[in-house]
Amino acid sequence: MVEKIGTNAGKVWTLLDEAGTQNVKELKKSAKLTDKDLYAALGWLAREGKVSLAEEEKELFVSLV
Repeated sequence: MVEKIGTNAGKVWTLLDEAGTQNVKELKKSAKLTDKDLYAALGWLAREGKVSLAEEEKELFVSLV
């Protein structure tokens, strides 16, 4: 399970590096991940200090730090 989360975190990081800031809906669609897998990957990246999360008008935006 940890390996899968790490792999998904790498996929999310790459997408953010290429496309810049995205809202969670866009990121989920482009990464082709389930909610569970996306949030686990975001948690991994957030814990490592690699992403920033911001809520604007009830939408969650993710960007690289």
